[in-house]
Amino acid sequence: MDENSRMCLITNRQALEKDIKTSYIMDHMVADQVLTLQEEEKVKQQNTQKERAAMLINTLLTKDNNAYRSFYNALLHEGYRDLAALLQDGIPAFSSKNGKNAMDERTSYVKTALCEGGVPQRPVVFVSRPKLVDDIKQKLRSLGSDPGWVTVYGMAGCGKTVLTAEALRDHQLLRGCFPGGVHWISVGKQDKAGLLIKLQNLCSRLEHDSTLPQRPPLNIEEAKDRLRLLMLRKYQRSLLVLDDIWDSWVLKAFDNQCQVLITSRDRSVTDAVSGNKYEIHVESGLTHEKGLEVLALFVNMKISELPEQASCIVTECKGSPLVISLIGALLRDFPSRWEYYLKQLQNKQFKRIRKSSSYDYEALDEAMSISVEQLSNDLKEYYKDLSILPKDVKVPTKVLCILWDMETEEVEDILQEFVNKSLLFCDRNGNSFHYYLHDLQLDFLTEKNCNQLQELHKNIVNQYKRYYKLHVPVLSQEDCMYWYNFLAYHMAGANMQKELRDLMFSLDWIKAKTELVGPAHLIHEYVEYSSVLDEKDSIIRENFQEFLSLNGHLLGRQPFPDITQLGLCQPETSEVYQQAKLRAQRETGTFYLEWINKKSLKNLSRLVVRPHRDAVYHACFSRDRQRIASCGADKTLQVFKAESGERLLEISAHDDEILCCTFSADDKYVATCSADKKVKVWNSRTGKCLYVYEEHTEQVNCCQFNNRRGQYLLATCSDDTYIKLWDLKDKYCRNTMFGHVNAVSHCRFSPNDDYIASCSTDGTVKLWNVHSANELRTIEIKDFFRNADEQQDDVEVLVKCCSWSRSSDTILVVAKNKLLLFDVTTSNLLTQVIISHHSTIQYCDFCAGDELVAVALSHCSIELWNIKSLSKVADCRGHTSWVHCVTFSSDGSLFLTSSEDQTIRIWETNKVCKSSDAVLKSELDVVFHNGEVMILAIYNQKHIQLINGNTDSIIMQTEPQESLICCCCLSEDLKFAAFGQENGAIKVLRLLDGRVLTSREAYRTSVQHCRFTTDCQTLISSAHDAVIQVWNWQLNECVFLKGHKEAIKDFAFLENSKLLSWSFDGTVKVWNITTGKTEKDFACHRGAVLSCAVSPDGSRFSSTSADKTAKIWSFESSSVLHELKGHEACVRCSAFSPSNKLLATGDDKGDIRIWDILTGELLHFCSSVTVDEEEPTHGGWVTDLSFSPDSKMLVSSGGYLKWWDVTTGESLQTFYTNGTNLKSIHVSPNFDVQNLKDIGIEVEEIVPCVHSNDGYS
Repeated sequence: MDENSRMCLITNRQALEKDIKTSYIMDHMVADQVLTLQEEEKVKQQNTQKERAAMLINTLLTKDNNAYRSFYNALLHEGYRDLAALLQDGIPAFSSKNGKNAMDERTSYVKTALCEGGVPQRPVVFVSRPKLVDDIKQKLRSLGSDPGWVTVYGMAGCGKTVLTAEALRDHQLLRGCFPGGVHWISVGKQDKAGLLIKLQNLCSRLEHDSTLPQRPPLNIEEAKDRLRLLMLRKYQRSLLVLDDIWDSWVLKAFDNQCQVLITSRDRSVTDAVSGNKYEIHVESGLTHEKGLEVLALFVNMKISELPEQASCIVTECKGSPLVISLIGALLRDFPSRWEYYLKQLQNKQFKRIRKSSSYDYEALDEAMSISVEQLSNDLKEYYKDLSILPKDVKVPTKVLCILWDMETEEVEDILQEFVNKSLLFCDRNGNSFHYYLHDLQLDFLTEKNCNQLQELHKNIVNQYKRYYKLHVPVLSQEDCMYWYNFLAYHMAGANMQKELRDLMFSLDWIKAKTELVGPAHLIHEYVEYSSVLDEKDSIIRENFQEFLSLNGHLLGRQPFPDITQLGLCQPETSEVYQQAKLRAQRETGTFYLEWINKKSLKNLSRLVVRPHRDAVYHACFSRDRQRIASCGADKTLQVFKAESGERLLEISAHDDEILCCTFSADDKYVATCSADKKVKVWNSRTGKCLYVYEEHTEQVNCCQFNNRRGQYLLATCSDDTYIKLWDLKDKYCRNTMFGHVNAVSHCRFSPNDDYIASCSTDGTVKLWNVHSANELRTIEIKDFFRNADEQQDDVEVLVKCCSWSRSSDTILVVAKNKLLLFDVTTSNLLTQVIISHHSTIQYCDFCAGDELVAVALSHCSIELWNIKSLSKVADCRGHTSWVHCVTFSSDGSLFLTSSEDQTIRIWETNKVCKSSDAVLKSELDVVFHNGEVMILAIYNQKHIQLINGNTDSIIMQTEPQESLICCCCLSEDLKFAAFGQENGAIKVLRLLDGRVLTSREAYRTSVQHCRFTTDCQTLISSAHDAVIQVWNWQLNECVFLKGHKEAIKDFAFLENSKLLSWSFDGTVKVWNITTGKTEKDFACHRGAVLSCAVSPDGSRFSSTSADKTAKIWSFESSSVLHELKGHEACVRCSAFSPSNKLLATGDDKGDIRIWDILTGELLHFCSSVTVDEEEPTHGGWVTDLSFSPDSKMLVSSGGYLKWWDVTTGESLQTFYTNGTNLKSIHVSPNFDVQNLKDIGIEVEEIVPCVHSNDGYS
């Protein structure tokens, strides 16, 4: 301090000590950061006013010029103008060049940082607790530059929030430790949907100065990732404050390697997160002396001057800062009512039926009741209106403006009255105010006004409807998110059944809400408000809930699917379909499709969830069937509710792909194993990592807990050839079982826990004794795949997995395409089933009754087999890529499947088994005849069916064939059909009666393709060899087309008895089918030729290849005209436009390119914009393409169907099928109908017809 200033203080010291009251003077100085809380406390400890003033001046003399200026300004502010005049001559000059006070700069910096960060302001009356504030500061400084957590914990109402906010009013702390700012979010008790709202609001606040507006994140994972990027890139070295945390799972959304301070009632909430952790405990209430100090500050008296009732009031308030503040605010306005308010507290005048509450403060009722009674009648009514505000939600002023039909300024004036009386809290967010009630206050209001809540909810709904009329809020409006999140809550509270049904059963509302916040909150509302929605019947609510449950994984994507098109795919009896139909009819200029034969396909899934951002390798039910754990290529462990898909835990669990997860018998633990060679055990509720085992030396493929409760044994197996047995009470492996010579892919405890079975790529299954860890026996699985002339070592069999019967007497083993059932005691083979000749089994699981077995197949389907009758019970479709896992619940009522397509599907066993859907093989033929779609299909690989696609009726079905049917074809006159079989036979039958007319033993391998010529007299066929056969079946004459060096991929007819064929040898040939000679030979590609297309004028053809190129060739010159480069994956298909000007090509990445066939120039790149980086733009491979007759539209098949505008390359419509990946498209001559092997579709303007790899009809 300047000498002049110092002398001025000393000279006038006597006058200052005589007159000043220090409490309010010090408030200003603490706020200006020139007086610490410890110094303030030291002054207050003096006995008399004069002693307190003397101590303050002594402290002031040890400080700098800023302290002098602050003291001088405080005197002026508190009315001591005469004393301030005495110090005026000692005011030190400004030292900064711009004349700005450095102290003012610091004060301004703190205020700005806290205001922008949403930190609550000091309450009207503030009592310092310097030790606790300093403890918080010290812990925050202890974080240093490392990520970590500081937890301020204690009972509700103890002042955690106020103390935390006070600790942040420190210039040095903010400048030195958190120059990136402070970001405060009030969390409270939340479900997943509520947490998402909080995260959306936080991200919006942090992005407020972004040049481009960002849509709110659609799910917690996306919000977490966006928050991580914001904190990493924009707000480095900042502090995130999470106020009022109730549940540990909430913190996972903020576990982003940043610095976090939380307030909570629960000391253990940070157990589930990683990083440095520090704790500060706040006692449950104020000390008696502090309570008296609060009252003294409210009534502007010394503690010693307080009446005797003050001590009793503090006692009745039980130390709660909130309750004492409520009473203090009343006494400030009515200072003579000490006795009256004491009696109110003691006699509990406010009587009510008390509901169970999280807070044990009975005095709150009385304090709140007294406070409300002192309001004017108008204010009482306004305050009563707040009874229906949602908990832990900060309500924008605009919402209350609509509720009360007032201007903003009028509403803010009313609410400020409540704030001043500690009846309401206010936060400033930018230029607007948000208001909220403490849980204690809201509990009081809802119980006090319990008989009027319905009317209060009704009032706010009516005011909303009056304000918005037929419109809905838009994102730019301050109140938008409130209405989308809580309008249904208010309607349900009002029991406004019609209004709630109109809202929740509206595709317009679903579309608007899901585009803003995703589907999760809506699904939650259907469950939450089912009692109101089901007042008449539950059918409509079930329609909409099922629609969202089965399409939520689509609605969570970007770009957003057309909800009208999704609705049109629902059953015609569904209210969702009825609304979609009306929307489609109203909207002009939009292209929609209506599915003709959708009655034939029942969606058997109960729920579809997409918890991962990459392939899902494994999933399993908890033993109580309430939860599901899943893991996969994204390195995370997810735990979610089996009923709704609500996420409970998300853990970044390993450093590499997680290959398996399992619940313990009591559901207390979840174990995971990974390609990072580690095994980890987690608390299944909190997500805390309890054990890490690192003894395996290669990737760990499988883990499984034993089945007996109370004993925690974990078996793991690895590529290192070992099976290890862990006891969770020990730190190290209990036993290592060795004997396999190759990687061990799977292991399982027997249900009685006596044995462990292990499966290996060495072709064996071994059984081990759990107690001794000794090998009991080895079953040589590869023996059952060896031909008579093969040696045992020549056979390679990868044993995928096994499953025990409930009795532990038999074990089911999976290898290649077989299920093999063995007797455990004798190792004898009891039975075997060949599941499929065209795909391998990925996984299997026994149902609880030991009869039903579920198998996951590589061609994207799941089959259920009765192992006793050796019959297939059901075929389940829906996944669009490999199914990695299938697992039954413990009681067998449900089973789940996980897939490469990033989804998990939950199925009801009984529903699936009762389904009568016919399973059609992917190879079929279609003829469009007189406005009807006639489909020849292979049913269950044994029958041929002729189906009317318009009516879905079966016209003809053959008797079962002795050999499996591989392909089929129709004659154009619909008189004949032909089919090829696995044994190499080809048969021709008459459609009128299904009688086989003739047959030929054509091949030694399965027939792949067969087609009639236009005169229907000749049949062209190919198999898994290099020869094409031209069979005049009426004359029984055959011509062999030999020339390709590898298997034929496919062929197509040309004019004048010519045939175009392409092969895996990279060549394309033109044949004369009459002479059997090659007329032209094209060496097209280095890799296999995957497809060819012929131009409409017959002068050119295109070839596509696995070498990622497409080429356009001239028939006349036998030369390549253009090599089309740019695809980044196998080019699988191509199509010429009818105008003969364009060629479209599609690849395995999901991209489509449109080329000018004259110049070879790329005209358009057709690729949907997608936010999900791992999501293929076409949902998978592009498998087929077809132009409309006017060449203006292109339809493509893949993971789903897409229609494109050829002129712009933009997507016109997307059709999501319920089956597997689509294989090819059959188009009617006028493009009115297209067929999708198993699915026919009809549109008002254009209707295509397409088919998939496998599916239902």
